[in-house]
Amino acid sequence: MNLKLKRPLAFFDLETTGVNISADRIVELSILKASPDGSEAVKTLKINPEIPIPLESSLIHGIYDEDVAQAPTFKEVAMEVAEFLGDADLAGYNSNKFDIPMLMEEFLRAGVEFSLTDRFFVDVQNIFHQMEQRTLKAAYRFYCGKSLDNAHSAEADVRATYDVLLSQLDRYQDTEWEDKAGNKSVPVVNDVEALHHFTNLSRPVDFAGRMVFNEQGEEVFNFGKHKGRSVEAVFAMEPSYYSWMMQGDFPLYTKQCLEKVWKRFRMKQKGTANVPRDTDPSKRNSQAAGRQPQEGRPKRKSGPITDDMLKDLQAKFSK
Repeated sequence: MNLKLKRPLAFFDLETTGVNISADRIVELSILKASPDGSEAVKTLKINPEIPIPLESSLIHGIYDEDVAQAPTFKEVAMEVAEFLGDADLAGYNSNKFDIPMLMEEFLRAGVEFSLTDRFFVDVQNIFHQMEQRTLKAAYRFYCGKSLDNAHSAEADVRATYDVLLSQLDRYQDTEWEDKAGNKSVPVVNDVEALHHFTNLSRPVDFAGRMVFNEQGEEVFNFGKHKGRSVEAVFAMEPSYYSWMMQGDFPLYTKQCLEKVWKRFRMKQKGTANVPRDTDPSKRNSQAAGRQPQEGRPKRKSGPITDDMLKDLQAKFSK
């Protein structure tokens, strides 16, 4: 079966120094770009991470410090990678949670513009886990009837991912799937946009999963004390949370997405004198009932947040 493509689909895989998106670096990158005319192009690069590769990581992917000592840094090849990807949609195995945020972190660190806007993202692992729940090696054996040699070699993994998707399209062509709400559909079809929606059920904002979209299309926090709450509602009731995250150990792309929401929130706020503490009326009454006044505690004045207030908060959290 051939993929039905309206524009290129780039399968890619990263080998890294570790799994911390903020702190770790890419040591190998491989991209297989499938085009609508059926042609394919592959680019594989060793990358000097500019930090030591931990032994436990080298034992997994087989790349040691001496293997990348003379390799270019990501900053040196970032433009080449961005141009090779072009306007392609992106696909990979566990790419939504790891490879895409890691790649974006490297692009941002290198200062190279690469937008995720208007792209589709097909995470083959999500199809697999939601339909069968296995690992890539097992998936390759299950779907393709072959053993995956050179597992954790970027090019071998990306080729296997490509083959697995083609086999999944054949296997699940008319297979019905039921979601948690009991809705039934046939989601695995030969259409990149449909696969994008099926493999992005969590609807991440930043791919690292710190923020997701709710059913109304609003950004909500997906971690910590404000999990499930609208990002803009949190800004209205606790603007210091923005400064805390911007100063904290969060991925650069998460911060970039957060900043976009903050700027939009500030623009809205300029047009109103009072910002509601919570935009979710279903939660407002229960929260108000649970709050008790504290003696001696000054009341926060209502009104728009000023630039001076923001500077004070940033100074506070930068200490």
